[in-house]
Amino acid sequence: MLFKLAVKNIRKSMQDYAIYFFTLVLGVAIFYVFNAIGSQTVADNLSQTTYEIIGLMNSGLAVVSVFVSVILGALIIYASRFLMKRRNKEFGVYLTLGMSRRRVSMVLFVETLLIGLISLGIGLGLGVILSQFMSIIVANIFEADMSKFTFVFSGEAFRKTLVYFGIMYLLVMIFNTISVSRCRLIDLLNGAKKNEKQKLKSPLLCSILFFVACAALGYAYYMVSDGLEDMSRRVFVGVLILGAVSTFLIFWSLSGLLLKLFMAWRRSYYRGLNSFTLRQFASKINTMVLSMTIICLMLFITICVLGSAFSISRSMNANIKAMAPMDVQIEKSWNKEWPSNPEIEEDSKVDVVTTLKRNGYQVERELKDVTIVNYYWEQELTIQSFLEEYLDDVLKNYAFIRADQPELLMKISDYNRVAALFGTEVYSLGTDEYIVISDLDSVVTARNYVLWQGKTITIDGKEYHSKYTECQPGFVEMASSHINVGIILVPDEAVNDSMLYENILLANYNVEDKVAKDVSEQRLVELLDEIYITKSFFSYDTRQHIADASVGLGAIVTFIGLYLGIIFLMASAAVLALKELSESADNGTRFEILRKIGTDERMLNCALFRQIGIFFLFPLLLAVIHSVFGLKCCNIILETFGTGQMGNALAITALIIVAIYGGYFLVTYFSSKRMLKSEQ
Repeated sequence: MLFKLAVKNIRKSMQDYAIYFFTLVLGVAIFYVFNAIGSQTVADNLSQTTYEIIGLMNSGLAVVSVFVSVILGALIIYASRFLMKRRNKEFGVYLTLGMSRRRVSMVLFVETLLIGLISLGIGLGLGVILSQFMSIIVANIFEADMSKFTFVFSGEAFRKTLVYFGIMYLLVMIFNTISVSRCRLIDLLNGAKKNEKQKLKSPLLCSILFFVACAALGYAYYMVSDGLEDMSRRVFVGVLILGAVSTFLIFWSLSGLLLKLFMAWRRSYYRGLNSFTLRQFASKINTMVLSMTIICLMLFITICVLGSAFSISRSMNANIKAMAPMDVQIEKSWNKEWPSNPEIEEDSKVDVVTTLKRNGYQVERELKDVTIVNYYWEQELTIQSFLEEYLDDVLKNYAFIRADQPELLMKISDYNRVAALFGTEVYSLGTDEYIVISDLDSVVTARNYVLWQGKTITIDGKEYHSKYTECQPGFVEMASSHINVGIILVPDEAVNDSMLYENILLANYNVEDKVAKDVSEQRLVELLDEIYITKSFFSYDTRQHIADASVGLGAIVTFIGLYLGIIFLMASAAVLALKELSESADNGTRFEILRKIGTDERMLNCALFRQIGIFFLFPLLLAVIHSVFGLKCCNIILETFGTGQMGNALAITALIIVAIYGGYFLVTYFSSKRMLKSEQ
């Protein structure tokens, strides 16, 4: 009997449950898809390096899934609260007819259980299908062999989804049954007639708080953009808290001012059904200050996370060709003291090519375009002695830089040979001039202050002055991002062999076919790994390694950003949608009155569309304003990865927001429209 009643109630209330059910299904599907990435068959056809990157990505997604489950759990409980309010009268009728509270609670328990099971089933089915498309995306990113692709069901993702959502549904069922058991009969019967309490707010106080909040936000915007470089971590957290509190105060103050502001525009206010629409909107904002604040902050985080993730991914992929133009790079220390291993100490007195030949590597047969250049150093010329009072600004942002680190010197002729290979700008120098090349923005800023003041350096007893008052672009070492903290180019005669610091070999493999290149690289890497520490001391990198690491990091950032972004968007839009739908029954009486006084259906639909549109747009508008400065802050923090693709990243972010947030808006509008017609 209870089961039949529960099924009948679900069918009858399906209109109310539509968005709730849709959100659950979408949440389950997304949860499964992102946790099933590592189980796809394409992962078995990847290189060891790429396979390890996917393993790292899975670990990150597993951690994020815990956070996502908390968000979805809170969303489900929040949605249940509004759905319970819609059905208070129904539960009151059950009690009036003699049904015990325990049996009413059991009916609700069975309903929630059935909805949970149906959502899980449909969501998992949809997730399994979508995960196959995700497998294709992963294959394209990592260039896997799709010929071995097969349909895969991830048992691990399935179990994880069951456990996480099982716990969530259990909490929701307990919450719902406790809520009904504690309600008084009169509250249930009159629940639909009760409005949320609205406290009148002083217009003067609201105005003062609004301007105070705007001033505080302006200060926070400045600190996270122009003032970020001088800010400690503790102050940064304080600024974020200030921004969140200011957002709350803006919504709180506007909730008491909006209606008066609307009424001040008399011509617009009294046009058509604007007065009805704006009053409805002002009433909702007045009762949703905290919810609006949370939604606005979630949308802000979504825009920043998605924008930064896509920007990093696209920029790092674009950087590979420019920042790693050669197949291989080997760096070997010159004149290194190594008492415990005389062989290494002796090896440090010869160049890279000699070391390779000594160990049986046929350089002329295996490599082409071989270019060898040297770094030099002057013992007294360090990062600290060059930057002086600007050193702290650099050390604060980059932990990998040491104050006593020697400045790298390079002959102008050596650098120009590298620049010719890389396709970058070549330079010329006078006999007493030097040039600093760097591509790490914050370091460039500090160096430019020094160069602008006419910094002179001393090399082997001779003074040199900078040819330019600012750093010039350029780099020598291949990487996936901008990491050149500075290389000082000097005339060839300024340095000598006693100052040799490091020997660098740049070359391409003497084959063009990708498979043949992989074989050549494997031969070279195996040799280098064999002689490292035992016979020679060096570091090396290859374009393929850089590309794998770059693509891998870009994929990790993109997938985690996309995962969080979609969940945050869903949560924000679902809360707004459920709030709107929960009030549609109350609006039914008001819309019916408008029909009776002669308002046509087209005007009513237009008023409903505007009302819901403003409701959805209001928190998004402030979130977009926050994001202008938030993305600027992200650009500064993530400058080493490169963020030159922000325009394209924002376009993709906008499309995702329009698809999900706009989709919820349209579903809410059509559901509300249908609900109001059914009330008629």
